[in-house]
Order: sequence, then structure tokens, then C-alpha cells
Amino acid sequence: MRQGPLAGRYPAVAVMVTFALIPYLALSAAIEPLVPTITDQLDMSAQAMSLSLGLGNAAYAAGTVLAVQLAQHLPQRRMLLVYAVVLVTGAVLAAGARTGAMFTCGLILLGLATSMLLIAAAPPLTIGFPKQRLRHTAMIMNMCVFGAVALGPFLGGVQSAADEWRPLFWVIAAVALLALLMAVLTFDDAPPADPDAPRDLRAIGLAAAGCVLAFVGASALTTHALTDIEVLGPMLAGLVLIVVLIVYQFRSPRPLLTIRSVLTSSIPVAGVGVALFAAAGSVAATTLTANALMEHLSPLRVGILYLPELGGAIVMAVVFGTVISRRAVHFLPLIGMALLAVGILVFQLALPANQPLVMLGAALTGLALGATVAPALFVVGFSLRSNSLQRVFAVIELLRAVAAFMVAPVLAHFALTVATDRSVGTSYALWIGFALAVAGAVFGVAIYAASGARPSTPDVDRFLDGEEPGWLSPPLLARIRKVPTSALSGQPKSATARLTHPRLDGPVPGASGPICFAYDGSDLADKAITRAAGHFAEDRDAIVVCVWQPADVGFPPTSDLHLDANNAAAVRRAAELTSARGADLAETVGFRARGVAVEAAPTWQGILTAAEEHRAGVIVIAPHRRAGILGHIQGSVAATVAANSSIPVLVMPTADSVEPGERDESSDHYPRPQQMAAPI
Repeated sequence: MRQGPLAGRYPAVAVMVTFALIPYLALSAAIEPLVPTITDQLDMSAQAMSLSLGLGNAAYAAGTVLAVQLAQHLPQRRMLLVYAVVLVTGAVLAAGARTGAMFTCGLILLGLATSMLLIAAAPPLTIGFPKQRLRHTAMIMNMCVFGAVALGPFLGGVQSAADEWRPLFWVIAAVALLALLMAVLTFDDAPPADPDAPRDLRAIGLAAAGCVLAFVGASALTTHALTDIEVLGPMLAGLVLIVVLIVYQFRSPRPLLTIRSVLTSSIPVAGVGVALFAAAGSVAATTLTANALMEHLSPLRVGILYLPELGGAIVMAVVFGTVISRRAVHFLPLIGMALLAVGILVFQLALPANQPLVMLGAALTGLALGATVAPALFVVGFSLRSNSLQRVFAVIELLRAVAAFMVAPVLAHFALTVATDRSVGTSYALWIGFALAVAGAVFGVAIYAASGARPSTPDVDRFLDGEEPGWLSPPLLARIRKVPTSALSGQPKSATARLTHPRLDGPVPGASGPICFAYDGSDLADKAITRAAGHFAEDRDAIVVCVWQPADVGFPPTSDLHLDANNAAAVRRAAELTSARGADLAETVGFRARGVAVEAAPTWQGILTAAEEHRAGVIVIAPHRRAGILGHIQGSVAATVAANSSIPVLVMPTADSVEPGERDESSDHYPRPQQMAAPI
């Protein structure tokens, strides 16, 4: 297919993403005051309307997983066009609905297409342009998600005052059509992400069934009690299926979602937790308070009172864009949770209808929402490789949708049933929201403290390269689990004191214990083992350590056989073969050696962990040289190992220049996994 005339132009792509995400997200916040009018005109019961909204939300949540799967096997930009067509179709069906079934189908297609567009379009906007555009992308993402949600109550109030709902839906359809037009104009064909990836129908089925059951159960609260089997049965079954999905993906050797990477690293766990607490807690601060206010004020008046929420979201989007490449981005979600807690307290004081306090609470909530979910999403993203950003978005949006869209009907039911006065019931629900906001802040701080995570400035260049995280995220609960302190350093320290002199004139005695060779299969690593034989006693015990990671691999495979980098079992096997090859080489030059394959990220951490576990007396590593003016500076892995090791480190000198075929260590990157080949 030919390129569109606006392909590769950031403003046009940004407009496309904005138009794609706004329709459903704005509609989800605008529809509450329109429910009586819609149900009356379409002859729907309140239960049927609640079910329609629940199915639309379920489609949004499950669509994230489906979009990731389709991206692996089908041309990604062509699929984006398909998603945009589905978005337009859903909007037209809903706007022109003559029956409840037609309206429900429209909402389902709108929700499904929106989440799939988010997964297909947002990551390329984030990592597909120079880093100077990242701050603009952060602002756009924040405004698309929370600006649209903040504008929803006002739009709904305007339509409710006119006793109409179709004009708003036709406007939504027009915006969706503009999104399709921009998708065509910015079209730039892209291949599938990984055609060799498995077709994980089980993951898709678990996500779809879990979301549908959970949201159907929650929607039944309109006419049933929380303890009724019609509510509790589907909700619990859906949540169990979602938990099964998480466990299944965590244990899968070739996962569709990056569950394992997210849930075993401290900063991603903190970010996801804060996002979920914020999504759940904000429901009490917005939807429930607005519903309580509408008993005393008109929907239009309530919508106007909530406009400061849009202003707060805009202000925080600008702040987020300013700090996204700074250390302060770590603190923004914590500030957001504090603002959310204060905003909920202000809403408490505003009940039943103190309008100035409502406006203040709305402004604080807008600031809070802009400072929590989107910043937390990017904090998680910076902790992993940018080439997995699509899957990271999918994980967070799936869990966030479940947290937000399921908590809303549960708290609404609680507010209506816990007291005869709705304002009193809403006040109780607000205390639950306040507790969630405080718990979210405490959770994030506790994870950082228990894991030894330190707020650091993201290395945006390294992150956008696609093969390395933007900063170091220690293993989850590393301090409690007593992970070696060498693995907890937030940033490498100066390595000068521990780097050996580049010339050796005789044997190196070393401490007792085996020699630990850091080995990646490269020619330089081979030379380090060979040269080390002249400086250590014969028959010295040695371990040859090859560090690997799923997706990133972590070493340059040398076989001609294809390696699926997302298949953890295949990468492990390739690492074992690589370490065995290094051990064979060490045996031939006089060591008693064995190979060890270690899964770890970053690479230096795996080297140190293996050396400490095997009580190594010395670590030997080759300095991969950079080309050009930096040619005499040691590579960053060697420097970081030396800087953080409590074991003596010998950086074995090699040739003075980078030989043909050797990797450039300017950022410790290997070719992208899709281009690699290795033994299976």
C-alpha cells in the first residue's frame, strides 16, 4: 500500500491519535445524565441500559489484549485503519439506533475500537519520533484520556438540558470519521511485530470471558443486591478468570502480555498499583458526587460546576510534559494521589450542594487524574524496554479498566443502599475513595522503599533506542528478599578505582574461589578467556556466565538457526549453549570450567549475582570498545560491574580497535531480537 501524504508528520499523527481516543472516553463520562432520555426513546429498561454500558466497558478492557495479538501477525498500520472503520461503525450505530440492541452493538464496537486504537496508535506516537516530541506526546496522552473524561459531564449536561442525546452521538461519529480520515492520510505501512509469535487464543478467551462476566455482574446491581447470585456469581467468576489470565501469562514461556516483566520489577509494580488505586478512588470523587448533586441541581449546572476538572487536567498535562524527562516524574503520581485525597475531602464538605466547594473539588480532582494514571503509565514504560511498550499499555489499560469500570457500579450501589439519604450514602462512599487514594500513595512509597528503588532521571535516548530501559528498576522487594546490595544501585558510580590497568606484565594471583568469566559469545569475550590463561594458575576452577533476558536476549547468538526472542525457553537454551561454548574454550586453555546461564536485567546485575552465588574470587570481563573518539573508553557493562562489585574485577585488555562484526558498545545494544539468529 502507498504512503499517505501526511505519513511521518508528527502533528498529523498526533491529531489522528487524539480523534481516535476522545469519542468513547468522552462519551463514557457524558452518558449518565442522558440515560433517562435514551431509555425512554429506545424503550429500554434501566437494567438493559446498565448492561449496554457494562458490555461496552468490557469490550474496551478486553480489546487491549486482542489488539496486541493482532499486532504480532498482521500489518499494524493496516489494522489501525480497520480499527478506525470499526470506531466509525460503532458511533453511527449508536447515534442512529432505533432499538436497544442496536444501541448496545454500537457501544460495544465503540469500546472495542477505542482500546485497540490506543494499543495500535499510542506506542508508535511515543517511540516513533525524536525525543524532543516525547513531552508533547505525554501531554497529548494525558489530554486524550483525562481531558476527554473531564469534559464529559459538561457535554452530557448540555444535551440533557435540551432533552436530546442523538446530537452528541452524531458529533462523536463525526470525530470518529475524522480519525479515520487522518489514519488514511498518515498511513505508513508497517509489518507485523512478530509473525512467529504463537496465536494465544487462550489469553484472548480468558480476557474476553473475564471482562464480560465481571462487567455483566456489576451491571446487574441496577436491579439486584450485591449479595444476589446474579451479581456475585458473574463478578467473582470474571475476576477469577482475570487472575488466571495474569498467572497464565506470568508463567508462559512465550507470553502475549509482559506480565512477568511488570510484576517482578519494583517500579512497574508501584506504577501499576498507583494507577489502579487512582482509577478506583477517582470514581467516588467524580461519578458518585455528580449523581448526588443532580438530586439538587440540573445536569447542566452540575456539568458547569465540573468544568474546573478539565482545567486541572490541562494544567497537569502541561506539568507532565515538562517533567517527563526529569527525575521529578517519579514524584508526580504520589502528588496526584495526595491531590485526589484532598479533592475527595473537599467533595465531602460540598455535599449536598455547596457549589464553590464542588468547583474546588473538581479542580483538585482534575489535577489529580492528570498526575496519576498517565504519569504512572510512563513510569512503568521507562522501567522496561520501549519495544515492549505496546504490551505495557495493554496490561495497564486492561487492569485500569477493570478497576475503574467495576468499582463505579459497586460504589453507586453502596451509596444508594447504605443510607436512606443519597447524600449520606455518597459521603460514606467518598470515605472509601479517600481510603483508596491514601492506600495508593502508601503502596507506591512502600514498594520503592522495600525494593531499594531510587528516583532517577530517565535516559530517554537509551529508552527510545528500544533495547534498554530508561532507568534501573530493582527486583520487587529486593531489600526484604535480601538481594545483594550490588544489585540495588540506582545509577552506576565511578568505576575508576576498580578498573584494572590495561597492561598486565605477569600472573594475577587473585583471591580464592573460582574465576567468573562474563561471557556473551563475542570475539572479544573469547579473547578475554584466552588471554586470562596466561595470568592465572592452570587447573583453576572457573564459571562462564552468559546473561540473558526474554525479548531483549542480552547476548549475540551466532548460529544460523532462527531464535524467537519472545520465547523464554528458546532464549534460555541459546544462552546455555553460548555459556557451554565459552566453558569449552576455557577448558582448552587450562581452566576447569562449566557454563552458567543467568536470567537477569540489566546484564551487569546478572554477572554480579552469579559471581556472588558461586563465591567467585575474581570477575574477568572484556571491555567492548566504542568506535571513534571514545575508542579508548571501557564499555558501560564492564564499568558498571567494576563500580558495583564487592569482588575484584579484572577488565582484560583486548585489541585497540573494534574489529569487523563486533558490536558497538556506545549503549550496550545488540541488533533487535527479530533480526537475531541462534540455536533452539
